Amino acid sequence: MKYISLTLLILTSLTFAQFSPGAKQISLANSDVALSNDVFALFNNPAGLSQMNWREIGVYYSPAPFGITELANAYIAFNEPFDFGNLALGGMTYGFEIYRESKISAAYSYNYQNKFFVGASINFHTVSIQNYGSDNAFYLNIGGLAYLTNDFRLGFSFHNINRASFGNEDDQIPVILNSGISYDLIPTLTLNAAIEKDIKQKASFMFGVDYDLIEYLSLRTGFSNEPSRFSAGIGINYSLISLDYAMFTHNDLGLTHQVGIIITFDKNGNRKEVIRNHLEIK
Repeated sequence: MKYISLTLLILTSLTFAQFSPGAKQISLANSDVALSNDVFALFNNPAGLSQMNWREIGVYYSPAPFGITELANAYIAFNEPFDFGNLALGGMTYGFEIYRESKISAAYSYNYQNKFFVGASINFHTVSIQNYGSDNAFYLNIGGLAYLTNDFRLGFSFHNINRASFGNEDDQIPVILNSGISYDLIPTLTLNAAIEKDIKQKASFMFGVDYDLIEYLSLRTGFSNEPSRFSAGIGINYSLISLDYAMFTHNDLGLTHQVGIIITFDKNGNRKEVIRNHLEIK
C-alpha cells in the first residue's frame, strides 16, 4: 500500500511539475503567452523579457499544492536590460527528499523596432529519485511576440525543441507548443487566449482576463480545459513591489494557492503604462 501511494504521488508530481510559474500567470490560467510582460517570461515565453527596459527580480512559491507538502515548488528569476537586448537568469526547485527536480535557466531576448520580440532560453534540468539515482538534461526553449497593432499582440513559445529527456525514456521532459493572442480592450483591461499542445497530450485552450481596477490593485481570472481548471487572483502593486496571489481548482485534486513577489528597479508607474511608453505606443 505504501509503494502504491508513493507511486501515485510521484506520478502526480510529474504532472503538476508541468505548470509554468508565476502567480499572475497561473491566475490567468497560463493564457499569457502573448502578454509575457514580467520577469517570469524567462520560463514561459522568453521573447517577452525585452518589453521591459528595467531590472527586475521575482520569486514564486507554492508551499503545499492541494495540501501536499511533497509537491512544494519555488522559482526565482532575474532580468537585466542592455543595449543589445535583455539577459535573464533563474532557477527552480520542486519536490521532496524522495523525488526532486531542479532547473537552472538562462535567456536572451531581443527587441526589434519596438514591435517584434524574439527570445531563447537554455535549461539545465536535473531529477533525482531516491534509490533509483539521478539524471540531467539540457534543452532549449524559444519564443516570439509581435505587436500587430498598438493593442493587439500575437505570441508563441516552443519548449524543449531538441526533445531532451531523462534516462532511456522519450518525452520525460515534455515538448510543448503554445500560441496565443493578447488584446487591450481598454488600457486597463487585457484579454488573453492561448492554445497549448504537449505532443503527447490533447491540446488545451486557455483564457484569462487581467483588469487594473485601480492604480494599486489588479484583478485576474481565467479557465482552461485539458485539464479543466478555473483560476483567479489579485495583484497589489505599490512603488517598486508587486505582490501577487493566485488560486486554481483542479477536477481531481481540488483547490490550491500560490504567491509571488516581483521587485522592480528604475520603473515608476503601472506596468502596462510603462511598457507602452517605453515602446512608444500611443
